[in-house]
Amino acid sequence: MPVLKLTQDFINNSLICPTDKKRIEYCDKELPGLIIIVTPLSQGGTYFLRYKNGNGKTSYIKIARTNEMTLADARKKAKLLKLEISNGADPSNEKRVQKAVPTLAAFYEQHYKPYAAVHKRSASSDHQIYTCRLESRFGHLRLNQFTKTMIIGFHNELRESGLAGATCDHYVKFLRHAFNLAIEWDMLKENPASGVKLFNLDNKVEHYLDATELETLMTVLKTSANRPVCMIAMYLLSTGARMNEVLSAKWCQINRDTRTWKIPALNSKSKKVRSVPLNDSALDIISQLDTEAEFEYLFVNRVTGNPYTNIHKAWGKIRYQAGLPQLRIHDLRHQYASFLVNSGRTLYEVQQILGHSTSKVTERYSHLSSATLQAAANSASVMINAAMGGEAA
Repeated sequence: MPVLKLTQDFINNSLICPTDKKRIEYCDKELPGLIIIVTPLSQGGTYFLRYKNGNGKTSYIKIARTNEMTLADARKKAKLLKLEISNGADPSNEKRVQKAVPTLAAFYEQHYKPYAAVHKRSASSDHQIYTCRLESRFGHLRLNQFTKTMIIGFHNELRESGLAGATCDHYVKFLRHAFNLAIEWDMLKENPASGVKLFNLDNKVEHYLDATELETLMTVLKTSANRPVCMIAMYLLSTGARMNEVLSAKWCQINRDTRTWKIPALNSKSKKVRSVPLNDSALDIISQLDTEAEFEYLFVNRVTGNPYTNIHKAWGKIRYQAGLPQLRIHDLRHQYASFLVNSGRTLYEVQQILGHSTSKVTERYSHLSSATLQAAANSASVMINAAMGGEAA
């Protein structure tokens, strides 16, 4: 372990490891603790700072390769590290801790994916988001290697590639949620996705039917040969329920006496039990079903004997038959909301019936009440006009 005043010339021309040794340490006489380790196979050497940690144990922290940093810069770096150590830091241990943080790929497979499978209804969507772009782009990075700048750049790249703003936002939301879980599980201290601004573009596309379109749709639903799917569609339109709620509906959840349908927390998006009032139309549809006492579920595919899991293909044919190719199956829920609002029901009532977790979601339907409000406003003009004509009582 030679101790000498290291020079740049010595480093450039005399760093060799004796053939009878596995390695040699050259110690800097000018800055105690700064050493250069050389092995027989190394091209040059590596700067290290040797120090005693808080437990009195000798530790090493790598600074750089000698062909990557000059001696002068290595001494500057070593002095900064010694200052940190004198203030209680242990850079070698901190580096080990940093390396112990999992990569995004390991975190997703070992922690996030199992958690989402149990706690998130959108687990399949999360998996698609991760495997589509995040895995190949960031899977190799440790969670503590992410930066806000990195995520903002990725977010902007997605938008420039032509993706919709709301789609781009899904990637940021996924990362934000994943990092929050890592913090909760003591794997990370800060969330690098926190504060990243979303594009938050309005992608709330809704299609409402006028009286003629509604009449045409109902005619098709009453006459189409695919009766089970038509019954599902009419039940959606009569209850305002979500697709998965309807396809998961069981006979034991229906109470004709109280005219209610109890949706369990497992099937509810809000993860809470909710009770849906059954109107005359919904009860009429239920009375037409032939699955009671034979099957557990309301809507069963007679070919397979199992409940329906997807009707989008059949719905596509029905909506084209009705001349409404733009009408999505989820628009039936919006249409139900429009029935309520335009009948003078309050947004609070709509929120409770549709099972919205917050009133903010329900407020998207506030514009539908304009006709109702106009009629209310006109009642004042009737009084004014009557008074002007001397007809006021």
